[in-house]
Amino acid sequence: MVSRVIPVDPFDLVIFGGTGDLARRKILPGLYRRFLAGQMPPDSRIIGAARAELDDAGFRLMVGDAIAEFVPKDRQDKAQVAAFLDRIGYVSIDAKGTGGWEQLKGRMRPNVVRAFYFSVAPALFGDLAERLHAHGIADAWSRIVVEKPFGRDLASARALNAVLAEHFDEHQIYRIDHYLGKETVQNLMAVRFANILFEPLWKAEYIDHVQITVAETVGVEGRGAYYDKSGAMRDMVQNHLMQLLCLIAMEPPYHFDPDAVRDEKLKVIRALDAVKPEDIVRGQYLGGGGQGGYVEHSENPNSRTESYIALKCHISNWRWKGTPFYLRTGKRLRARASEIAITFKEPPHSIFDDAKGWRENVLVIRLQPNEGMNLMMMIKEPGPGGMRLMQVPLDMSFADALGADAEDIPDAYERLIMDVIRGNQTLFMRGDEVEAAWAWADPIIAGWEGRGDRPQGYDPGSSGPEDALMLMHRDGRRWREIKG
Repeated sequence: MVSRVIPVDPFDLVIFGGTGDLARRKILPGLYRRFLAGQMPPDSRIIGAARAELDDAGFRLMVGDAIAEFVPKDRQDKAQVAAFLDRIGYVSIDAKGTGGWEQLKGRMRPNVVRAFYFSVAPALFGDLAERLHAHGIADAWSRIVVEKPFGRDLASARALNAVLAEHFDEHQIYRIDHYLGKETVQNLMAVRFANILFEPLWKAEYIDHVQITVAETVGVEGRGAYYDKSGAMRDMVQNHLMQLLCLIAMEPPYHFDPDAVRDEKLKVIRALDAVKPEDIVRGQYLGGGGQGGYVEHSENPNSRTESYIALKCHISNWRWKGTPFYLRTGKRLRARASEIAITFKEPPHSIFDDAKGWRENVLVIRLQPNEGMNLMMMIKEPGPGGMRLMQVPLDMSFADALGADAEDIPDAYERLIMDVIRGNQTLFMRGDEVEAAWAWADPIIAGWEGRGDRPQGYDPGSSGPEDALMLMHRDGRRWREIKG
């Protein structure tokens, strides 16, 4: 199986914060991979913009080092790297002043797509947007890409949207969530809406519950002071996990069109019930194994910010009424793993005597590692001795399905940046989506702050706090094992 590469139109892409960590780790190596795949036209250009006093040669050296560090060695062809670096430029910019803006304007070309990636703190979004227009650099066809966090509550999200709307129309704003760029997440829509198999069963009548897990093995060391102002609810649930929930729960859109898809996601968010205090578990990882715990890494011994959260959520609509969605995410857990598990109900009647051997059907969508899907099915256990049942997976991993071509699948950032150039907003959040998600999350956060709740400690390398296990056990269910 060979994945097709469809080139995009020629473009000028300006990366504000071009010397930052995200640009070095993800954006620039990803653009090199798209160049290597033949998706970038020869006359496309990438311009880094940041405070650092660099020239083109100095920035190219930095980009070359980033490629050497973050691109697999077998993809580092010297001639191709040199050809890619020829398309790289740099302008030193003062985001809050006048320095560098006229030089940047002089670098821009007519009759190509103009895109501006705001890989900077949200506090600078308004300054950049204002200056792009004041200096005549952006026009009605330009696009801007903004990174999360999209505010830290509803009020700040509205203020941020208003600042961007002063200078750009909604169709020009691309709020990036890299989870939506993952191949498996998009395959979820294909599985649901391109096959008749699942959609008739995709409702509360047949689905017992849904689990969404995003587990990390790393802690917050090195960025603890920043993380302590957000926590797992703001950092992960309100955006990443919310988007995954929406794709699972949304109604079929009338067409695979940006606004049609986002309209249906918005309906899901607005249908979410308020979460009861007893359906929330928060935790902080403890120290162990010679490593500090959350309070040491956050440099705040009195911190009440969660590094782990589990929630039981309900959606009040005809399709999902009565089916719980269990969400959990945390730091310093047993393994790095992200998955969605849809557990179906048991048959209304079993004709087999081996009832103890029965296990539920589960559709598992693995986002990382080893992207793919498997469907847990019941079959007869091989051999004589009667009808004994056993559970087996029907497995589809992208590595197995695509073979050597799996290495050519764009990662999330690569895919999403190419979608920006194409002008396709399907996998990007709309302003009203962001505000609706905060409108749901704010009362949850205000509730535990008002109650003075403290997160429960949990051991590093575990699956989280004990109370999170009880959240499922009291409903007669169990969390799936966290496995890498």
